[in-house]
Amino acid sequence: MFVMISLNQLILRTDVSGMPLEWIHFQTAVKLYYSDQVAYTCGSPMLSIRGGINAVTGRVSRIELNSIIATHGSKQKLHQHYVPPLGNSLLFRRDDHICLYCGEHFQEKDLSRDHVHPQVLGGRDVWTNVVTACKHCNSRKGGRTPEQAHMPLLAIPFQPTYAEYIFLQGRNILADQMEFLSAHFPRSSKLRDRGRSPVS
Repeated sequence: MFVMISLNQLILRTDVSGMPLEWIHFQTAVKLYYSDQVAYTCGSPMLSIRGGINAVTGRVSRIELNSIIATHGSKQKLHQHYVPPLGNSLLFRRDDHICLYCGEHFQEKDLSRDHVHPQVLGGRDVWTNVVTACKHCNSRKGGRTPEQAHMPLLAIPFQPTYAEYIFLQGRNILADQMEFLSAHFPRSSKLRDRGRSPVS
């Protein structure tokens, strides 16, 4: 039984060990099937692709695509010191589009990246020193630390693991994909509770 999905729904690709690698479109998944690179599938069946008619047998070719596919190849070497690229969109998703000073939820256009330990004081532009802040709070805090500005942080900034990074890149994540991804999150991951609703 196939779930009703949009053709824009992305498929989660993993390596043979089950380590999440990336999100791919169904066309890329079809190419992987036809080049015999798919080791196994998991998750829900989500799309049935029909091809041409075989001139000899008269059969129509068909590929059943699942929401998660594992591909052949060596295990992806993602050492424990992997640092995902830092960008505002992923930062805002990490913090669930909430200003970590006032606690309000905002649209992306109204958010900014704040350096907890300001760059003017030697603070670095790294995951563990940046938080999502509304433009008003960022302006109010200025080049001061939260303590100096009397603006306590509502959460401690953290660097996502590779699996958390894949999650943050996802759009309209299906329940089975989220379950699979969250199994790779650290037990203390602040992103675990997000699986109850799709990423926007």
